[in-house]
Amino acid sequence: MTKFALYVPLKAKPGKEDDVAEFLRSAVPLVNAEPGTRSWFAIKEGPSSFAIFDTFDDEAGRDAHLNGKVAAALMEKAAAGDLFAEPPQIHKMEILADKLPG
Repeated sequence: MTKFALYVPLKAKPGKEDDVAEFLRSAVPLVNAEPGTRSWFAIKEGPSSFAIFDTFDDEAGRDAHLNGKVAAALMEKAAAGDLFAEPPQIHKMEILADKLPG
């Protein structure tokens, strides 16, 4: 069972909503290269509110993701200060139940 997750809410700067959406879409190949990432979702919660939600079978997979290319790209964009209205906050979560294919 998938036991671990990350939730990362993101708020786009005014006028940067499309850029944030494109940045999130561009991360798919990086995530696909991570064997420990069970599922990954880029979500639009509102006009300027986005989030990333991903799941992992074990802590090692989650740690690998946090130390991988997607997290590095996210932190680089946050440090540049051109996309996000506030720094991303990474929330570690425990999954109590799931339904996944396969």
